[in-house]
Amino acid sequence: MPVNSSYPSWVQELHSPPKPRSKIASSLRDPPGFSPSLTGKRSALASKIPQRSPPTPEETDILKIKKSWEVALAPAKQLPMNAIMMYMSGNSLQIFSIMMVFMLFKNPIQGLLQTNQAFARYETPRTKGKMWLVKAVYVLMNLVALALGVWKVNGMGLLP
Repeated sequence: MPVNSSYPSWVQELHSPPKPRSKIASSLRDPPGFSPSLTGKRSALASKIPQRSPPTPEETDILKIKKSWEVALAPAKQLPMNAIMMYMSGNSLQIFSIMMVFMLFKNPIQGLLQTNQAFARYETPRTKGKMWLVKAVYVLMNLVALALGVWKVNGMGLLP
């Protein structure tokens, strides 16, 4: 870009070459870790960094299994929060406690109905044999959440 007076001064300074160092600036040492030969030369630095190879199918499958375990254990991570909320909401029949119980039943039932959809993106022909255990844990955690809801309904006196 040619230096033109129609551009702001910062644009002109950005596209013009740096001025030579003055005597005062040349007497100062560079800070530790500073290399004047690498400033402004990102391509030289990028060529020294080794390129990352794409993951192998085995590594991808291991990563998918790990991610599916995170999805399977997510309902278990919500159990302590739900238990505290159910305890704090009380056993009386009020709109707040009824809505809390409704959400406590709705989420696990919805999770149970959508089990295969929750794990569809992690399932491949190579991981199909390992996914049954992950799905079983997911279903078990949702059943525990349902049991928490039954406990709360019993505490409210709504079960015979």
